[in-house]
Amino acid sequence: MLSVGIIGLPNVGKSTLFNVLTSGQANVSNYPFTTIDSNTGMVPVPDQRLEKLNELLSPEECTPCLIQFIDIAGLVKGASKGEGLGNQFLGNIREVDALAHVVRCFQEPDVVHVLENVDPVRDLEIIETELLLADLEVLNRAIEKRQRIWQTTPREHAQEKKRWLLYREKLEEGIPLCSIDLTREDQSELKGLGILTGKPVLYVANLSESEYQESSPPCLQKLKESPIIRSSSSAAEAVTVSAQLEWEVQQLEVEERAEFMKELNMTETGLEQLVRKAFRLLGLITFYTIANEKLRAWEVERDTRAPQAAGKVHSDMEQGFIRAHVASFEDLCQHGSFQQLNRLGRVRTEGKDYPVQDGDVIKFFFNP
Repeated sequence: MLSVGIIGLPNVGKSTLFNVLTSGQANVSNYPFTTIDSNTGMVPVPDQRLEKLNELLSPEECTPCLIQFIDIAGLVKGASKGEGLGNQFLGNIREVDALAHVVRCFQEPDVVHVLENVDPVRDLEIIETELLLADLEVLNRAIEKRQRIWQTTPREHAQEKKRWLLYREKLEEGIPLCSIDLTREDQSELKGLGILTGKPVLYVANLSESEYQESSPPCLQKLKESPIIRSSSSAAEAVTVSAQLEWEVQQLEVEERAEFMKELNMTETGLEQLVRKAFRLLGLITFYTIANEKLRAWEVERDTRAPQAAGKVHSDMEQGFIRAHVASFEDLCQHGSFQQLNRLGRVRTEGKDYPVQDGDVIKFFFNP
């Protein structure tokens, strides 16, 4: 299960955001370090295709893709040196696959700011600096441990040495490693090393209710123009939410919620946008299976081959994979059933080398 860590300074709205995402009960107060331990929750990915298939096929069960969100306690200046329980919090971040960096853009006198005023660019820079410093310390230790191996077998480890020294050079220049061109293998290596800035980042601007309804709130514009976001890789994305407004919306009954959102001209909540963008940030696509009156969406990384996708359903399917029968979501919606698509010759037979495509509807055949 892929995971996203919600990070930021204390009192920026992380726990409120987490509670709305997961309908959870993380402790929320107006003073720093309310969250001492990380909270974890599973969040369904909004999926209109799944809703359409559910209406069309009327299965007994319908299960969406899920992403794990982890509410990580607030970082402060000096966290890389252990300030504010920093070592514990940074350790929690190292375990996730991506980061949702929440930045406070709302003015609220009753909610204490750990610094003197609300300044999203400054807050962004504080967190970024702490992650860079923590990474530099971790990488220096790792390089020191590898020096003897590099000297003993230099040719065998030349590429590793080149990569690691490049990583250190970028960190020393204040450049987060997610901003450089990283392969999937590079990202896996950095995660194994415990590097934080190599993770893909989603920036979340937490606005007040009034600012959220503005087309271009000043605080948000200031944040978008910050050097960190402007220099981020193309994979980095930003999303705006009003965690407090979303919490209030969630407390309403379904019909009241729809009416309230209509009055605010909201076609979807900010949190639905956040989950979708987090899904995309992790490089995931969706395929669907229909078996035994159970419809389910599955998430896999782009370019995943059919046997590995089958392994998401059950490990036996990957080990004994024979073939896959594949139809497109569009064809299934148009013709109504897999049986009809078979009669029309619209179902493809694919083998072990087939890269699963976003929106595929698949039946796997395997030897138990």
